[in-house]
Amino acid sequence: MWRKALAAALLAFAVGYFYHGSPEQILQYISLPNFQQSSQSQNSLEKVISAAWETLITLPTRQWSKVAVGHSADMLRGRSELCWVNACVDVVVSGVGLLQALAVDPGAGLDHEVLHSKEDLKEAFIHYMGRGAAAERFFSDKEVFQRIARSAAEYPGAKARLTSSPNFLRGQLLFYVGGNAALIGQKLATYPDLMVLLCGPVGPKLHEMLDEQIVVPPESLQETDEFHLILEYKAGEQWGSTQAPQANRFIFSHDVSNGEMSSLETFVASLDDFDPDLVVLSGLHMMEGQGREVWEERLKEAVSAISDIRKDIPVHLELASMTDKDYMNSIMQEQVMPIVSSIGLNEQELLFLAQAGEGPHADLAAWKGIPDVGRVSDILLWILEQHGRSDPASEADLTRIHFHTLAYHILVTVDGYWANQAAAVMAGARVASSQACGLQSVDVSKVELKAPLEFHSSHGEPREKLSLDPAQPVTAWRRGNVTFYMTPVLVCKQPLRTVGLGDAISAEGLVYSELKTQQAF
Repeated sequence: MWRKALAAALLAFAVGYFYHGSPEQILQYISLPNFQQSSQSQNSLEKVISAAWETLITLPTRQWSKVAVGHSADMLRGRSELCWVNACVDVVVSGVGLLQALAVDPGAGLDHEVLHSKEDLKEAFIHYMGRGAAAERFFSDKEVFQRIARSAAEYPGAKARLTSSPNFLRGQLLFYVGGNAALIGQKLATYPDLMVLLCGPVGPKLHEMLDEQIVVPPESLQETDEFHLILEYKAGEQWGSTQAPQANRFIFSHDVSNGEMSSLETFVASLDDFDPDLVVLSGLHMMEGQGREVWEERLKEAVSAISDIRKDIPVHLELASMTDKDYMNSIMQEQVMPIVSSIGLNEQELLFLAQAGEGPHADLAAWKGIPDVGRVSDILLWILEQHGRSDPASEADLTRIHFHTLAYHILVTVDGYWANQAAAVMAGARVASSQACGLQSVDVSKVELKAPLEFHSSHGEPREKLSLDPAQPVTAWRRGNVTFYMTPVLVCKQPLRTVGLGDAISAEGLVYSELKTQQAF
């Protein structure tokens, strides 16, 4: 009986598929024993995608390269220079373990824009752990933060348990290079022909950990380091009634130097001496916790500084977790976003942009599972239409957005400004797969495909049904004069470290991107 049922099912499947697939595809699906995706066939998809990446990811014809000018010309001759703002030292510990050591009990999660106590920290950590989402918050009380930091230093989980990224062992505590800018700079420094100029508050520990290809202006050096505490959790980890759906981290700090953008003047002065091919900005999220009076003034100064950069030099802005809608609107509408060329962000930041600006799907409280590709596409298009140069008559400079989430990445560009973007989005996905596992290359036995094999270009109408071809793992589509490039991520099954992945993704995407110089920004 079961043989007849199986035969009927196969026949029905083949007849139905006949109208949508080629004969070769039909034979592929009805051939036994490969009917349906077994664990073995699923693993073969990862192999096909990984192999395709290695074949298709190629550096652009024109790479970032420009001779430095000024007093550092001899040091940098023949190399390219890139400027960054914001840097710190990361201390990485088990989030649940540290909170238990602080003698706080699990309970209900609650988000806080600014943390004032251990109770606020616990509630915010639980809030994001339950969603498997990354977040970063400012801790207002310096003394309480220092006590927590000392507890982190003494916690056994802070010992040398990770080996996948630049670090420095001092006593029992393992320090890491931290801050979006420094992390991106460290990633770029792995390319021998790239020299990085790091403009940010750099203390002695951080300076000792930086790659030798990273140049720090003397004005950026300070006597003490800024510390960020990284509370990590694993997929399936449970604390009280909260269980993490995926591995991620919660970051908090009492970082006044980065928060006040104290290195901004050094950054501006450095641009006078160096003639960079690319400028990357980060750390705007650190100002949010300083209060409206501070961020309003410093944001104006940041905008003035960016406006002084030559129009032919692209500026990339790396966003991070924020909660103040007024602050985000200032960045998005009035201040920064229209005058940068490119931005990088994740799913939390993308949805918050839509909520702050009342854009598409702003009524969505949070993503459920893997973010819907159509909804993501709608918000990305809205950003370029409202704050970018999708309209040729617009005076905005924004023409590129690099979006990343756990299962897939999308790189979206206004036509005519950027090249090699298919390779760029694949390169970002590849580094996410390898770095999360602590490896130099992708190991298909340690990763899994979670991206949807079929999806739509929009959540509304008109929308196009699209599919993923593992042998050509970039799906491209257009909406007006905007092109979308989507590629899957081979998700690490047992990630060693989640912090810094977004920075590595953006850095890799920029390395493989080519600016069409006939267009002036």
